[in-house]
Amino acid sequence: MSRTILITGGSRGIGRATAIMAGERGWSVGVNYAGNEKAAQDTVDAVQKAGGRAIAIRGDVSREADVIAMFEAAEKAFGKLDGVVNNAGIVGEKQAFVDYSFERMKRIFDINVLGAYLVAREAARRMATSRGGRGGSIVNVSSVAPRLGAPGEYVDYAGSKGAMDAMTLGLARELAKDGIRVNAVRPGLIDTEIHASGGQPDRAERLGALTPMGRAGTAEEVAAAIVWLLEDSCAYMTAALIDISGGR
Repeated sequence: MSRTILITGGSRGIGRATAIMAGERGWSVGVNYAGNEKAAQDTVDAVQKAGGRAIAIRGDVSREADVIAMFEAAEKAFGKLDGVVNNAGIVGEKQAFVDYSFERMKRIFDINVLGAYLVAREAARRMATSRGGRGGSIVNVSSVAPRLGAPGEYVDYAGSKGAMDAMTLGLARELAKDGIRVNAVRPGLIDTEIHASGGQPDRAERLGALTPMGRAGTAEEVAAAIVWLLEDSCAYMTAALIDISGGR
């Protein structure tokens, strides 16, 4: 069954892998990006080459007007949405908590928490059957960080993803009557660009070797779970937090 989905932070890493996998199924994909237009267009091209349809949609998830505009752009291009992948997120540099600046924490919470909540709210408004939608699936991209705490590295990031986990559980139970399923995937050490953005480009490989599976995961391995959660094959699954962490 063909689907129309929107992926925030869809131009790189897990978002890009999910977009391409959706394209392989013939789906239509709105690829949201914050600033790297070339990466977004490269992802759009890859989705189309895989057999799907796609457009790039610029927008900052921490800005309400941008979030509303990205949903409007996706619906204008492809019609009503069937799914939203709430993926946009950032991490700060490895640092002791006592040295965190206000600016660092505000930026992380603005994007990872407020942004995620805005995206989920807009998805619910548009997909809820009580509001004329046809139901659908919201997949939040969280992290195993909330249960590990990320001490000495990213305590603020861990906290932001803990907020996403709480939102997943609450919305899943609130929106079930409106035909919307809400689940979260919680990646562990996945080999994507996010580690380099936090000043540790070798982090996934270095720490991945210490996991029970002895390696870092790939973006495609996370994307496979996300796409499954968007499909009807797990129609009875909601309020699930799925760890994809190699046993970490």
